[in-house]
Amino acid sequence: MISLVQLEYIVAVDRYRHFVTASQKCFVTQPTLSMQIKKMEVELGVLIFDRTKQPLTPTEIGEKIIDQARITLAQSKKITEVVANYNDTVSGKITIGIIPSLAPYLLPLFIRKFTKKYPEVSVTVIELLTNEIIEGLKKDSIDVGILVTPLHEKGIKEDCLFYEKMLIYINKSHPLALKKEIQSKDLVNSDLWLLSTGHCFRSQVMNLCNYKDNTLKNQDFNYESGSLETIKKLVALEGGFTLIPELAVDGHNNNTIVRDFNDTNPIREVSFAYSHNYFKKKLLDLLSQEIKNAVPQEMLEKNRGQIVEWR
Repeated sequence: MISLVQLEYIVAVDRYRHFVTASQKCFVTQPTLSMQIKKMEVELGVLIFDRTKQPLTPTEIGEKIIDQARITLAQSKKITEVVANYNDTVSGKITIGIIPSLAPYLLPLFIRKFTKKYPEVSVTVIELLTNEIIEGLKKDSIDVGILVTPLHEKGIKEDCLFYEKMLIYINKSHPLALKKEIQSKDLVNSDLWLLSTGHCFRSQVMNLCNYKDNTLKNQDFNYESGSLETIKKLVALEGGFTLIPELAVDGHNNNTIVRDFNDTNPIREVSFAYSHNYFKKKLLDLLSQEIKNAVPQEMLEKNRGQIVEWR
């Protein structure tokens, strides 16, 4: 009969694609882990992993078995959640993935308050790109993502947290700073600084402004960064402009100004994303409430603007 331990082993091997690494993460010897997986394969009459490939990969039927293993493990863990709710306790571990355009601005607003309020909860936060968060949710390497939605991703649920305005961050010497009204079409020029490829905020900016990568060809200096703070400093020191999310406004730089659009009111939808198998819903609800209490309350209103999708 297949055991939960065997299911944990095949999920671990799928996650790390290496028997030795998986055994270390499961705190067992590699022969023990390999033997249990082989025993499971014999019992089922199929191969779960193709051992001839490097890195190790699941077989076609193995992928289906591993998916079902994740569901079974998640369902089994709900027993502890039932007990926790009954005892009205808040404890456990949660691993959060958060995108770089949110992490430095949102985390300081809520994370310390949350950990002090719930000292028996162990929180790990990892800064990841959106696609990395999606992959982590599917493989159960993280519990929840804080990112921009909608994702339109099968098997992943989304709970909206707040709606953040997209604003124009301009060097005061740039011609845009002198315009009484700024429209999205005004941003289609080579003075726009962008986050590097893979960041959803970059995609939102390009979608909003109908911006194309070939617009950069006229620049004598082209630089893309994974850090909004680096781009803000470049705008302040080198000139030009960029777009920033509302929480990134600090108001301390004398060389720059922040402006709204006059023809539109773009916002980005920030949400929790988690697997449909996720079982610690009570913990997630408490974390969600802490975030909503920490951000300006006007950000909770969806009707404050038009959502710009990044996909």
